[in-house]
Amino acid sequence: MTRQSITLAEKNDEWLKQQVADQEFNSKSEVVNYLIKKARSDKEYDEYVQMKIDRALKSGIAKKQTKEEMLAEFKGRIRNV
Repeated sequence: MTRQSITLAEKNDEWLKQQVADQEFNSKSEVVNYLIKKARSDKEYDEYVQMKIDRALKSGIAKKQTKEEMLAEFKGRIRNV
């Protein structure tokens, strides 16, 4: 592992210390590593969701259908799978 030296705001340092004191983590380094890992995971998820939104927007607006027409279309798709 790479060793780093960082400066924290007092409130952030107190929060880190509290996480260790509450036995949520064994050290402040463990807390920081967890938070970085979570931020990276959140970013990947956000990018995935944005890709799905972009794909949906590019596909165009769906035709107007009644509930019955939608249900029939979905059932037809299921049968073809």
